[in-house]
Amino acid sequence: MIHFLSLLKDTQLFKGLTEEEIEKIFACLPAKSKRYRRGEYVFRQGDNISDLCILIEGKLYIQREDYWGNSNIVNAVEPGEMFGESYIAPDSGALLNNVLAVEDSEILFFNAKKFLTSCPSACNCHAAVIQNLFFAISEKNRKLVQKLAHMAKRSTREKLMSYLSEESSRHRSSSFSIPFNRQQLADFLSVDRSAMSNELCKLRDEGLIRFNKNKFVLIS
Repeated sequence: MIHFLSLLKDTQLFKGLTEEEIEKIFACLPAKSKRYRRGEYVFRQGDNISDLCILIEGKLYIQREDYWGNSNIVNAVEPGEMFGESYIAPDSGALLNNVLAVEDSEILFFNAKKFLTSCPSACNCHAAVIQNLFFAISEKNRKLVQKLAHMAKRSTREKLMSYLSEESSRHRSSSFSIPFNRQQLADFLSVDRSAMSNELCKLRDEGLIRFNKNKFVLIS
């Protein structure tokens, strides 16, 4: 696990801890890692999971599919980000979404029960991680509220402008890249791809944005 330490130190879950302290935590919270190939499912809808997961390398999409196979991207997971925390409660039920590796990926799995159990040695590092977990879940809820705000917009244009405005704010810049291609962005916003592409072109022609693939510039 040594090669993970520099990345883990910068994650929200291990925020404020040194690499040496994170090494100590692994003695209390044994973890395992597993690699997935691009296009491979990490979890499928209906699975029961008991692990808290951190993406070490690659990229994942959290997706939901309907009966006919139509998919909607719920979220993108980047290296250092956590997922699975919504299902670590004993009565949380089966997974509602698929987790798909969209790049070759490596994931670190922590046993959630041990994660939430008090450390036998009462180490302060473990207590700090549990506090960080609470803050991380709060941040995930905030992002969910943001997505619901995009989805609440009536038109494709309004959804696009809401999403791009939020990304600009998140990057603290009018120039930024998004983690989706056109189809994936349409799936994320639950809009028709052709209609969305048309709206992007209109926004560009009106002088409100510039874009090249997944790179955008907002113009005031």
